[in-house]
Amino acid sequence: MFLQINYKCRFILFHVVSLGMKLRGHIESFVLIILGIFSAGMGIKGFLLSSGFIDGGVTGISMLLAKVTGAPISILIFVINLPFLVLGYRQLGISFAVRSALAIAGLSVCLAFIHFPDVTHDLLLTAVFGGFFLGAGIGLAIRGGAVLDGTEIAALLLSRKTGVLKISDVILLFNVVIFAAAVFFLGVEPALYSILTYLGASRMVEFVINGIEQYTGITVVSGKGDEIRQAILKHGRGVTIYAGKSGYGKDGHINSPRDIVFTVATRLEIPSIKREILEIDPAAFIVQQSIEDTTGGLVKRKGLLH
Repeated sequence: MFLQINYKCRFILFHVVSLGMKLRGHIESFVLIILGIFSAGMGIKGFLLSSGFIDGGVTGISMLLAKVTGAPISILIFVINLPFLVLGYRQLGISFAVRSALAIAGLSVCLAFIHFPDVTHDLLLTAVFGGFFLGAGIGLAIRGGAVLDGTEIAALLLSRKTGVLKISDVILLFNVVIFAAAVFFLGVEPALYSILTYLGASRMVEFVINGIEQYTGITVVSGKGDEIRQAILKHGRGVTIYAGKSGYGKDGHINSPRDIVFTVATRLEIPSIKREILEIDPAAFIVQQSIEDTTGGLVKRKGLLH
């Protein structure tokens, strides 16, 4: 009887903890999206609109049409994103689509009803900080599980359809068309400042998503694998060991067995780890590759801005 009651208590406690974690996740997502909306609104209304600069993507199309036609950007930014939200629902699920729809609707309401001060009339500062705030807003929304710009949804689908172009290639081509149109409708100088805005925004999105502690995978091929493993473990990082053999020459002659050591670290830790590896084995073969994110293992969990 006692064991049965104890099992029920554990079962209830497990579900309470699970529910609490889910609620916390939803609250964090909500806060990130709200912060993203206000940051993007500040970038658009506080900097870019008054100077006639645009960004890339759907946001850029909306700003360009608002400048040319005089239509309210708050309406354009929602209407133009609608087709991409439908595609997002079909490909990425209803949860993503609903969050993104609410986020874009929130941005539209923010642009329509909230007053932002016109911070500066300096064109360079406008381009740089407009991109800074807009990129931060888009990045925060992505961290919250939503998008404020449907460009990446379209890029993902076109990349899958063609099988040739990468997502980044599709986005680049998309933006080349937008900025070419900006040269025609706005003039050369505003278009050039707009490109500067886009570059700033894209870098800020990358920083908010990946942060200063962007992960890097390190693969080390060495005959002193165990010593290298111990050195990496001292940094608090997990290590995976593969068994391998070295090959030399055009004939692919098989030489002695070698350990292949793999670990994941932040880019701030890379120099000290590489230095220790080369001190142990100056002939070690080291390969680095960027990693977007990790789950589990001995990798530190990413914070808001890492």
